[in-house]
Amino acid sequence: MLLKGKKILITGVANDWSMAWAIARRCAENGAEIAMPYAMPALEKRVRPLAESIGAKFVQECNVQNDEQMDSLFGAIEREWGHLDGMLHAIAFSDKNELTGRYADTSRDNFKNTMDISVYSLVDLTRRASKLMHDGGSIVTLTYFGGEKSVPNYNVMGVAKSALESSVRYLASDLGRDKVRINAISAGPIMTLASSGVGGMKSLLRLNAEQTPLRRNMTLDDVSGAALYLFSDLSSAVTGETHHVDCGYSTTGMMPNELKDMLLKAMDEAK
Repeated sequence: MLLKGKKILITGVANDWSMAWAIARRCAENGAEIAMPYAMPALEKRVRPLAESIGAKFVQECNVQNDEQMDSLFGAIEREWGHLDGMLHAIAFSDKNELTGRYADTSRDNFKNTMDISVYSLVDLTRRASKLMHDGGSIVTLTYFGGEKSVPNYNVMGVAKSALESSVRYLASDLGRDKVRINAISAGPIMTLASSGVGGMKSLLRLNAEQTPLRRNMTLDDVSGAALYLFSDLSSAVTGETHHVDCGYSTTGMMPNELKDMLLKAMDEAK
């Protein structure tokens, strides 16, 4: 029960195969009380039953681009709970039509909207949540390797993740004196509602599993375990970090020899 008595706000739950839900459930299993809003009315029918299954509270609409809804959520948390111990930021969005082809063709409107929802929301939520972390706390966000290196079709979302990871470092500096920690989990590819909009995701998953040192893709249990650690007191001296949970993919410089040989053979046969 690593999180017994802790109160944690979980944002970004969309359905029962989202990383945010896996983290919410893992935190609840380890003793945390969970607040679990949903982003838009269409998601309520999916999120509310999940919230009820773990006794989560504050199951209300909270669009991060709507200040009134943000005020309502944090006002309710302050009135009923009085404080927060942790928050998960699992929010990202970009027009799926621009997650194929070239990054150079990104439109101005989609660039601004992607950065607002995927990056500024962390800043806004952190500012609000940290005010309720009277005795310190832990904030966790989700990122991806496409923020460090170019990944086909990730496009503007990769640029947003770069900005998100940089924001983590600056926020860690701002909040450290208040004993509030903030870290990012760089999760490997996994099929979720969010990732399904990225072009070529299925082939990426197949290739990724062959290239990681562990020769597999990460699971929801892998990422929820990392979040459990970062929310717990076991990570009390960890802040400003990007923690990779990707079966070691980010540590490699070239594909394994057996995979390289297989691909070269296939290329020769295709000529």
